[in-house]
Order: sequence, then structure tokens, then C-alpha cells
Amino acid sequence: MTEPYTVSELTRQLKDCLEGNFPLVAVRGEVSSCTHAASGHVYFTLKDEQAQLRVVIWKRTASRFKFDVNDGMEVVAVGAIELYAPRGTYQLVVEELVPQGVGPLELAFRQLHEKLQKEGLFDPSRKRPLPRFPRRIAIITSPTGAAIRDILQVMSRRWPSLNVVLLPVAVQGDGAAPQIAEALQQVSKLDDVDVVITGRGGGSLEDLWAFNEEIVARAIAACPLPVVSAVGHEIDVTIADLVADRRALTPSEAAELVVPDMVELESQLQHVSKRLVGSLREQATSSRRQLELLSSRRVLQQPFDRLRQQSQRLDDWHEQLTRAIRSRTRQAQSQVASMAGSLNALSPLNVLERGYSITQLVETEQVVRRAEDVSVGDQLLTRVHQGQIVSRIESVEQKETKAAKG
Repeated sequence: MTEPYTVSELTRQLKDCLEGNFPLVAVRGEVSSCTHAASGHVYFTLKDEQAQLRVVIWKRTASRFKFDVNDGMEVVAVGAIELYAPRGTYQLVVEELVPQGVGPLELAFRQLHEKLQKEGLFDPSRKRPLPRFPRRIAIITSPTGAAIRDILQVMSRRWPSLNVVLLPVAVQGDGAAPQIAEALQQVSKLDDVDVVITGRGGGSLEDLWAFNEEIVARAIAACPLPVVSAVGHEIDVTIADLVADRRALTPSEAAELVVPDMVELESQLQHVSKRLVGSLREQATSSRRQLELLSSRRVLQQPFDRLRQQSQRLDDWHEQLTRAIRSRTRQAQSQVASMAGSLNALSPLNVLERGYSITQLVETEQVVRRAEDVSVGDQLLTRVHQGQIVSRIESVEQKETKAAKG
């Protein structure tokens, strides 16, 4: 029996043998049990129907990928086989990862599109309107590209005196996206800028990729000013186009969207001026006809006729009232005379005039109606037609009633 190996010795020999024979391999399989560590490394298992292989992507390599690695993806992993001695397991250290069925950039586009759409960054309700007459326009693009030339050419034709400020950035390559995002963050600090254009000319998906980066999309969404995205040509649609407040099919169209056409505006003003003058003339003509119609009315031609009619009616009312008062007065006087005659006929003084008299007890002023109302010695006051008589009773004789006689 040979001398036994230590675990470390056997593992070392296996490691040399394994890594020496498989320095670079390409393996196809399905991603499962994917873990994104806080360190930036990515760990997952690559499997098929019959076997599985542990895979690791170090942070340096993972940062180069435009897409996220998720469970269920079909990929081709390219890298070296190594043996991880602490666990005694072998694993594939990935240097390149190629999604199957769709390119890596297309996959990255789809993943970011789905993520930002769920967050509502493409929602039309958050889009802001562009200013009708911008004071100053900020352009974020390459200072040497075709886009800036096209934009300035259109702007100078439509509104020659417009104020424009250029924020030069790279629009292609690894450092382009951070530069564009930084310019979008700084543009609001510029005086009088009220709208932003960012974009570039056409190109391949790789050339336009800076405008598909998440950092640029979030910078556009966070910009306090309306942003117009003008990336590539009509067939090119980027994440920046979807997040921006307005998408232009080309940089030239972006200038047309943002800058009003002075010639067209002057034509509109002339048209409005003609319509206004025509409307005022028509209104003046109509008012003149109405004035003529009113002036032909009798009340305006003879303004005092109505006053004279009312004055005459007032005189009629005065005469009717006077007659009514006189008639009413005569009726009242007649009624008073009638009532006075009735009262006079009932007056006891008139009775006295006809020879009658009224006798009262002097002491009590009681009217004497019967003999029994007085006694011998009572003093009487007798009222006659012209004066009164005071007497004293000497005797009283009472007339017997029929009942007393019976």
C-alpha cells in the first residue's frame, strides 16, 4: 500500500490537473439559485436535465455586463474551471456570459424597461409640457457630433436670436452615461434655462447604449426642467426617449419641437390681426345699425311726448281725486246733519221746550219719576225750558194702581 495523501495534497494535485486541462471552456445551461452578493460577486448554478455546475462571476467581470443575471435564463458561460480547495468543489469562473435567444444588450434593455415601467417612469401623467416661448435652451450632447450641428441649424432658421447653452458630454463609450447624468443634474443651476435637449445622431445599439443606462434615465426623471430626448433616427427607441417629457425622432425634430417658427408665428399674427380687424368692423357696423334703429323710435325722436302724456294723466288723476274728495265730503256732511237731527229730536231740551219739565232731588240729583221717590220736606229742582225752579214738598199724594184697588 502506498503512502496516503493528505487532503491538501490530493486537492492540490486535483486542482493542478483540473485547471491545467480546462483553462477556458464554454458551457451552455440554465441559471438557477442565482445570488447577488453585497460584495458585487454573483453566484449561481448552471444546470441541464442531468447535471449541474457551480458558477461564480467576480465583481470586476459582473460590472461589465449590461444585463442582470436571473434565474431561468439560458446562457453560454465562458471561463476557466477551478477547484475551490476549502470546499473541495470545482466551479466555473466566468469571464463572458452570453444570453441565448436574445443579445445581451437587448436583454439589458428589456430588463431595465420592465423595471422602470413598474416604477411609473414612463407614465404619461408625469410628462411636463414644453414652454411655448423658451427663454434659453440647454443642449446636452457632443460638441463635435452631427446632432449639435443639426439642432443649431434648425434653431437659427426658426428663431435666429434665441439664446442657447451647450453642455458638452461624451455620447458614446463607457464614461458617456455618467457625463450625461451629471449634465442633467447641473442644468437646473443655469440662469433662465427652461427646457433641455439631450441626444445624439444615429448609430448601432452599442453606439446608442449610453441613453439606455439606468443612471441617465433616472437623471432625466429627476431633472426639474422639461427634457426632450433626441437619440438616433426614427427607428431607434431608447430608455431615455421613454422617460423624457417629449421624444423627438431626430435632433432636428427636437429643435422644431422646442423652438417656435418666427415666420409661421408672424403669419399667424397677421391672420389673427385680419380676423380681429374684420370682427371689429363687423361689430361696429352692427352697433351702428342698432343705434339707427333705436334713434328711429318715437321715444327718442320726441323724448318729451311721453313726459307730457304722463303730466296730462297726472292732471286727470288730480281732477278725479278732487271730485272724489268733494263728493265724499258732501256725503259726510249729509250724514252728520242727519245724525244731528236725530240727536236733536231725542234731546231732553227740546222736550222741555214743548212744556215738559225735569224734576230732581236737590240733595242727590236723582230724577223724580214716581211720587214714592220723594218725601215731605224734600227740596226739588225743576228744569223748565228757560230756567229752573227750586221748591219744597208740602205733601205727597200717590196714585193707587189697579192691583191696589182690587
